Amino acid sequence: MDTIKITFDNQEHNYPINTSYYEISKEYHSINSVLAIKIKNQIFSLHKKATHDAKVEFLTVNDLIGNKIYKSALKFIAEVALSRFDSTMEISFLHSVPKGILGEVKSARILTQDDINKIKDEMESIIAEDLVIEKLNVLPSEAIKYYRANGQDEKADNIQSINDKAVVLYRLDNHLNYFYSEMPYSTGAIKEFNIVYLGNNQIILLFPNLGDNGAVPEYTHYDNILDSFKAGKKWLSALSMPYVTNLNKTIGNGSIKNFIQSNELTFSLNIAKIAEQISQNKNIKFVLIAGPSSSGKTTTNKRLGAYLSALGYDPINISLDDYFLNHEDTPRDENGNYDFESLAAIDVNLFNANITDLLNNQAVKLPTFNFITGKREYTDKVIRLKENSIILIEGLHALNNKIMEGIGKEYKYKIYLSPFIPINIDRHNYISTLDLRLLRRIVRDNRTRGYDVSATIDSWQRVRDGEEKYIFPFIHQADVIINTALAYEVGVLKVYVEPLLYSVSIDSVYYEEARRLISFLKQFYTIPSEYVNDDSILREFIGGKNND
Repeated sequence: MDTIKITFDNQEHNYPINTSYYEISKEYHSINSVLAIKIKNQIFSLHKKATHDAKVEFLTVNDLIGNKIYKSALKFIAEVALSRFDSTMEISFLHSVPKGILGEVKSARILTQDDINKIKDEMESIIAEDLVIEKLNVLPSEAIKYYRANGQDEKADNIQSINDKAVVLYRLDNHLNYFYSEMPYSTGAIKEFNIVYLGNNQIILLFPNLGDNGAVPEYTHYDNILDSFKAGKKWLSALSMPYVTNLNKTIGNGSIKNFIQSNELTFSLNIAKIAEQISQNKNIKFVLIAGPSSSGKTTTNKRLGAYLSALGYDPINISLDDYFLNHEDTPRDENGNYDFESLAAIDVNLFNANITDLLNNQAVKLPTFNFITGKREYTDKVIRLKENSIILIEGLHALNNKIMEGIGKEYKYKIYLSPFIPINIDRHNYISTLDLRLLRRIVRDNRTRGYDVSATIDSWQRVRDGEEKYIFPFIHQADVIINTALAYEVGVLKVYVEPLLYSVSIDSVYYEEARRLISFLKQFYTIPSEYVNDDSILREFIGGKNND
């Protein structure tokens, strides 16, 4: 019998040719289940058979792609479990929330906590049965026919829009679905999860996050984030825009310009409303604006300042980035990289001293940070507060209690920026906030810093880790959440980011992540950037007038 050599854990292992990687994975020692394999930077399902010598990397929930596979499988199991519990019910996955997924059960009645417990028990039963998740390659016409017959027209429209020669579907317990990722070999690979019931048929599906080593995190409820999402969903529902296919039809029938203007006007009205709220409270002297990377802090700061100016204020914009320590003084993480996400990378003492001096009516020379030289610089510009001055402070750590900790909260108005698009791809797949921000960052990094895609993705997880540590714990302090995403923007970003993603070589460890994003972008028709307003928040990323 012919044998082949499969290398993993720095050791060679011999197997009969055509042995499945699922069988091979059983010899890989890990506390977490193997979800897929990587060979020469390409991701494959464990269904794949070994036909030649190869060096293999096994992916678990602790890997970037593995974590996405775990999440997709968990959604599939939840769908099947709900059908087993009551075949008249259906679940939709609406959006991500910190450490989980927001889902909604469509039912003729309101579920009870006991119902949720039974659905969870059903999910655990499916996992214990270790059912094989079968991978199918079908003709688009067959997939379209299947989804039309099952009343899932938006999925049929998606497949029709992509126009691929074959469609990959997965079958579990006679359910067919797709989740834009590979799937585990079987349901037994999903070890840990939890369900939190919010009432009114809404649930949070919790799963291990990157860095949690397979453990499910505790759920933290953020009313303000959910309320902001619901408001966006309600607005899009009024415009009959629940799915990407509806957006694509708007592009196709020539009415996208009107939709773009509606988006821009809604965003501006939201900022104007917040400026009006601030003006109602004369105690407020500081507006603190925080948000994760690529959430649009700079544009939001400027736009809010313009509205406050129209209301008679003298806005002073301060960026916490200008208080970075010189690079040689910047702390490093465990891998020796500069830890720019840490609060310790900011000269908090200098910032607080400058704020105190301003409040004491002293003239202050504010710093600027030169990101090319990695050093703080000063100009001759001096500022002094006027009677109508209001200070707008934006930065990653703007909501942190150590920023202006000696100043009473009655003088502060805190804003958290959260870019999310409430349009769903279909009832089981949403537009990931993380993917949206990553696309924004790839485009901006390439335009302003000359970074290639691999460099941006390489730093992305460090950025994400910093957000988990330094931003999310303070979200609950925000007085208001601003959604800084535009429902149409992926179609514009696609024009810029797609060529960059295609440029990622197969030799890059981020090749598969680039291909995943390319696959995601297939759902969206392109939109010319000339349709985008010159002062749009999207210009912060794609460039254009006043943002070059």
